[in-house]
Amino acid sequence: MKKGLITPWSVVSLAATLMMTGTAQAASTSKVYMSTTMIFMFIGFCALVVAIQLIPAMITLYGMIKAALSSRSEKAAASSRAR
Repeated sequence: MKKGLITPWSVVSLAATLMMTGTAQAASTSKVYMSTTMIFMFIGFCALVVAIQLIPAMITLYGMIKAALSSRSEKAAASSRAR
């Protein structure tokens, strides 16, 4: 009879290894990080960049909608003249 690859002793040793390393990988909570003014200025600058990029996007969207609606009305006018 062939022995399996996983034996009871390998399961026990794996469980013991995992139990010993669980606390070693835990994060330390003894230090408190405070955000400084420079962090808030950086986040504000990033928000400003995103907000400024919305202006050309809205202008482009307005132009696309206006062009789509005008071409639809031109097609309707052309089809009514052809009749």
